[in-house]
Amino acid sequence: MMKKLITTICLVFAFQSVAFAQSFDLTEKFKKSFNETVQEVQSTENAGEKRMLLNDSFSNMITVIKRIESKANLSEDEIAQLKAYKRDIQEKKAELNGRNDFDKVQDKALNDFSDYSQQYFEQADRTITIGLTAALLIVLILILL
Repeated sequence: MMKKLITTICLVFAFQSVAFAQSFDLTEKFKKSFNETVQEVQSTENAGEKRMLLNDSFSNMITVIKRIESKANLSEDEIAQLKAYKRDIQEKKAELNGRNDFDKVQDKALNDFSDYSQQYFEQADRTITIGLTAALLIVLILILL
């Protein structure tokens, strides 16, 4: 009897762990990555390097999303969420570089822009949760970038 109870409890915890592991919050991963970029931008004196760091960060996030879209088996909702998030990142990159009717962010304002972008991502109302397979793909892509 005791053996069955322990086995049942272990199975319940195992199923709960598997269910939890089946989702991965992409938004949190991007927030953490962009936070590191902001710290680098803040500690860099050269405006060209600051702009390059921000551009690279935005480009890497867009690349990750494109690879996920092309390689992962996602639901329609997940695809829509990724596209919206990618559009937001592309907009920030366009704003940084003065494209799509934006004024280019001035060199002296790059620290403020990095803070503004970070706050924008932190306050984003969406959470992109994707399956475990896509999560593993993301981890591999981020390691390679």
